[in-house]
Amino acid sequence: MRLLIMFLYKFFLVPHILVYKMSANKAVINQDIKRWAKAKNKKGKLTLLLWDFLAYSPDFRSIFYFRTRSLFTSILNLYCRKQANFIIDIRTKIKGGALTGHPYCTILNAESIGENFYVNQLVTVGEIEGKRPIIGDNVSIYSGAIVIGGIKIGNNCKIGAGAVVVRDVPNNSVVVGNPAKVIKTTKDA
Repeated sequence: MRLLIMFLYKFFLVPHILVYKMSANKAVINQDIKRWAKAKNKKGKLTLLLWDFLAYSPDFRSIFYFRTRSLFTSILNLYCRKQANFIIDIRTKIKGGALTGHPYCTILNAESIGENFYVNQLVTVGEIEGKRPIIGDNVSIYSGAIVIGGIKIGNNCKIGAGAVVVRDVPNNSVVVGNPAKVIKTTKDA
């Protein structure tokens, strides 16, 4: 019975596949799918992986709907819901390879976010006085961290759980604490 229900549910996801096939952001969505597949240790064709992630991951659906936003995807969201408490500001530019770790109550309101971004739950990336952060490539932000204001987070950085980041972070750094301090910096690759 469960298999039948999942088959029917996946059948109702067919319009999502059509949106993906016609999307101007297909290459970026492909990067997301590949990153999720690697993280979940799944293999297969991109379309089938997409179908799986859409069926089982409301946080993936949130990213998918963000990348394909239109009136039609808003209608699709009525029966195949995105994660309600994961908010991505419409002005935020996010490159491919975005990955989430159950982003419960997470808000992403950045000027831009680079490739291979990872975010956990209870994270706030936000603005102060209209200024929003710029986040580089290969950045991970862990549970409860706050990154706010017109600051720049360099490439290959890790923002520790509970960190409050209000100043620029150089490339290849690990920051923790409130206020956040750099505890480790590695040489550029």
